[in-house]
Amino acid sequence: MNSMTARPVVVMKFGGTSVATAGGRSALARRVVAARESNAAPVLVVSAMGRTGEPYATDTLLTLIEGLPTDERERDLLASCGEIVSAVVVAHELRAAGIAARAFTGAEAGIATDGVYGSAAITEVFPSALLDAINDGFVPVVAGFQGVARDGSLTTLGRGGSDTTACALGVALNAEAVEIYTDVDGVMSADPRTCADASVLTVIRADELFQMARHGSRVVHTPAAELALGSGLAVRVRNTFSDHPGTLVADISAYQPKALATAISNISGIARIRVALSAPEGSSEHMAAQARVYRAMADAAVSLDMFTPSDSTLVFTIAEGDVPRACAVLERLSMDCDVLAGLAKVTVVGAGMHGVPGVMARVAESLADAGVNVLQTADSHTTISVLLKEPAAGRAVEALHRSFALS
Repeated sequence: MNSMTARPVVVMKFGGTSVATAGGRSALARRVVAARESNAAPVLVVSAMGRTGEPYATDTLLTLIEGLPTDERERDLLASCGEIVSAVVVAHELRAAGIAARAFTGAEAGIATDGVYGSAAITEVFPSALLDAINDGFVPVVAGFQGVARDGSLTTLGRGGSDTTACALGVALNAEAVEIYTDVDGVMSADPRTCADASVLTVIRADELFQMARHGSRVVHTPAAELALGSGLAVRVRNTFSDHPGTLVADISAYQPKALATAISNISGIARIRVALSAPEGSSEHMAAQARVYRAMADAAVSLDMFTPSDSTLVFTIAEGDVPRACAVLERLSMDCDVLAGLAKVTVVGAGMHGVPGVMARVAESLADAGVNVLQTADSHTTISVLLKEPAAGRAVEALHRSFALS
């Protein structure tokens, strides 16, 4: 039980498809009624209604200023409106169902950020207003995806940021659980649009969920998965519209996977850059040249992945959208580079593979059998990633999913 409230807090996050229709909002209200009947104190976090083209979706709102001179602060103001609309509408829906509810913006809910427009990080949560509402008998309905910077500016948390709002509130409120409701039955073993045999995972370790998010899975926002990993939060991903039990995100100290792999993630829109380094390998000049590249890319806010230094080159991958910026950086450094775009990264995720011989051999053999040419590889304790041409990504996902028996 949360020591700050009379009843255990459950944070319930509802995605855009859950709040976009009257049917979805009715299903949401039933979930809240059930939580209250089980003696929980629900705190809701809501996303903007629907997807692109629907009137209150974030992308639709942003088309209002498309092609006009951009002001980052005002863009975030506009981007935040969809969640505020959802919070007010859902609060009204709950009151119509006989539940006392109160809508909150991210700022009113006490969510403080680092002030970076468009991709702010939550730095602290001051939950007193929410606790007061809970203790007064209200269900707080918080606009996700947003917070307030130290200077009072409203900032947004990046795509999927409502998940992070929910997990941050879960930590701050010492919640018994965080439930993330969406329009699928849970976290899947692969993207079902890429792999027809993808199945819902009953349980996944928090570190595996974080790696899935980091390597392209869009079920949970990456910072939310990181919060779940670092805090020991009890998180469950469920379907608003079904009684499927969903996916439990397990504490890594309490659950040891029985299989080598848990899921296959994939992400497209990647470019590989090969930078010529003139200094000999192992020399101080060689290391200094690498360091100059890393520092210049960091200063230009270009995120590097799969970086591989060799005797004469430095190879790394970036998002295709960052290629012009990266090339401009290298030109200023007077460094020659080659760019290969149209790539994808496919990643085998599984805490069970750590220290087990032969996993890389299985990956290589299954991809060779599927006729997939691998350009580069990278690995960690819980992942093996392969870089390949984008058209081969679907075949690679299906081959690896089948090889590791994830159906």
